[in-house]
Amino acid sequence: MGLSLFTIGGFLFLLRYLHVFAGLIWIGTLYYFNFMQGAFFAETDATTKSNATQKLLPRALWWFRYGALWTFITGLAQIAITGQQGGMGQFSSAYGEIILTGMLLATIMFLNVWLVIWPNQKVVIENAVLTAQGKPGHANAAACAGKAGLASRTNTLFSIPMLYLMVGARHFPMILSDSPNFMLYWILVGVIVAALEFNALKGKTGPITTIKGVISCGFGLTVVLYAIMEICR
Repeated sequence: MGLSLFTIGGFLFLLRYLHVFAGLIWIGTLYYFNFMQGAFFAETDATTKSNATQKLLPRALWWFRYGALWTFITGLAQIAITGQQGGMGQFSSAYGEIILTGMLLATIMFLNVWLVIWPNQKVVIENAVLTAQGKPGHANAAACAGKAGLASRTNTLFSIPMLYLMVGARHFPMILSDSPNFMLYWILVGVIVAALEFNALKGKTGPITTIKGVISCGFGLTVVLYAIMEICR
């Protein structure tokens, strides 16, 4: 008798398990930054903040970005295997619509981590090290902190509907009509997500500045995406 894990189904299960494990690290660290560390940094003294920026932040960001990387890799691997097993036609279903929307948000979040948050946070960390040594810091450190913070807040906003969609892909009982309007659906979702990401890169935090605000907006975005699904199904 063969071992169950050494089958394609067993391998797919392991990928899902690792996907959830890495995702917990990624999103858990994201929530730590946004719900705990940010509030602490705003209230603590300059010396404590500098020490935490030099010693704690690099460690937390390592887990954060590699949690994001492995979540992304294992997620792509799952989709590739699922597509090979069941055919690409399955993505023209309620499952496909939901999981692909979740993947869209997760992919943008992943890119924000590696292309926006991490490069800007490196400047913030280097600035803390330089100033602690009595050397001139980076003149753009405050601006970089702001860019990283806005992208992080946007990722927190996206994470709430993303989690809803990832869980809902297999468990939400949505059934498409005989002629779902996929084109309208993806146009509406694309415009909304693109506008929010554009703001993440060029705009301001606005209503997502506070913890209460970003959580409320996250659930609001979830409701909007669900409404679009219902309208277009």
